[in-house]
Amino acid sequence: MKVKSLTISLMAVAVAVVAMAKTDNVAEEVAWVVGNQPIYKSEIEETYRQMLSERQNIKGDPYCVIPEQLAIEKLFLNQAELDTVEVSDNMVIQQVDSRINFFVTNLGSKEKVEQYFNKSIPQLRDELTEIMRNQYRIQEVQRSLTKNVKVTPSDVRRYFDKLPVDSVPFVPLQVETQIITVNPVIPRQEIDEVKAKLRDFSNRINSGESDFSTLAILYSEDGSSTYGGEIGFKGRGQLVPEYAAVAFNLNDTKKVSKIVETEYGFHIIQLIEKRGDRINTRHILLRPKVSDKDLADAIVRLDSIRGDILAKKFTFEEAATAVSHDKDTKNSRGVMVNEETGTTRFEMSQLPQEVARAVNSLQEGEISKPFIMKDPKRNRDVVAIVKLTRRIPAHKANLSDDYQQIKSMYEASEKARIVKEWTEKRIKDTYVKIEDGWRNCQFTHSGWIK
Repeated sequence: MKVKSLTISLMAVAVAVVAMAKTDNVAEEVAWVVGNQPIYKSEIEETYRQMLSERQNIKGDPYCVIPEQLAIEKLFLNQAELDTVEVSDNMVIQQVDSRINFFVTNLGSKEKVEQYFNKSIPQLRDELTEIMRNQYRIQEVQRSLTKNVKVTPSDVRRYFDKLPVDSVPFVPLQVETQIITVNPVIPRQEIDEVKAKLRDFSNRINSGESDFSTLAILYSEDGSSTYGGEIGFKGRGQLVPEYAAVAFNLNDTKKVSKIVETEYGFHIIQLIEKRGDRINTRHILLRPKVSDKDLADAIVRLDSIRGDILAKKFTFEEAATAVSHDKDTKNSRGVMVNEETGTTRFEMSQLPQEVARAVNSLQEGEISKPFIMKDPKRNRDVVAIVKLTRRIPAHKANLSDDYQQIKSMYEASEKARIVKEWTEKRIKDTYVKIEDGWRNCQFTHSGWIK
């Protein structure tokens, strides 16, 4: 399901958990005190060891950098308390589950995770929950501090003119592209088989023979299968319309919805809980399988469309609007938009690999032959053709070609300035004690030692 979420540094989470794992039941040496919150030597040392194991670059003396960063976090958390900043329990739970699953995948088993962190999974979950909640609260405080940053073209121009020559970024090769995608026609028999499976699941759940969560874990083709099909509390706008229309009409938590078709496939849905205008549901998603013949037929169809474009019977833009199945580009006349930057430019590594491979051999204005690609959002095979609209060679950034990138740099610098000024003001207003042996440092922020 299409859900917007914050991204938290997994390395930072691992660092915090390891630090918490090692500081339990140990006679501690206090290195810093911020307000009434201590920072322990063992916490600093374990964080340092973990950063080394992650090969993270530490700019400066780690016994200065790490405690200062921990102290800054305490300042933000104190502000979060004053502002009564709250975060969604469901958002935290989802992130914690994601992290634990990541650890299990990379370490090999739950037992190895417990051995690595010296914690049981329930203990690890409790500690991760606290860490993730704090991370979100810090982000919310910073967002609140910088939400009124406004940028004008003249601001961006002045910022760029003052940039030192060696600070002007080097922009790698970029391209602008258009795309037309066609979904293979799936035989009715395949769709009927998928629906029959979902009806069987519904009957088993409604009769009490099977548990919805168990069937979701075993059979659902959505990423939520790991959580028994549960997707967490969502507003209507966070769900695709067809799913939302059925989900928000459910009232009985023991019954299963009718079969719902969306762009992702076919679903059955079960209500878990309603809270005002948000709803928590679980679902089972099945996708009809696409055969090689279905794909071959789609290639023939798209090749015919390409031929008509080359014969000037209609333009690429007209074809994209009329026949493309990709809703993200259909209404923009086939123009692809980079979700990372919000612009139409892509570095080659930012394109789906099949698109990058096709574009690589094209000249500006040329159209590729049809190719099969994996739809990254819907996890299914589609057939596509792409047009290379523009190729921008690698170059030093300039205002004419790279305004959006320079604007983003300026916005980031303004936000960093605001956060830095706020931090240094809080340092002056907060009781801070740094013990002997931890004071001889070149700190990033002034005012720690009064």
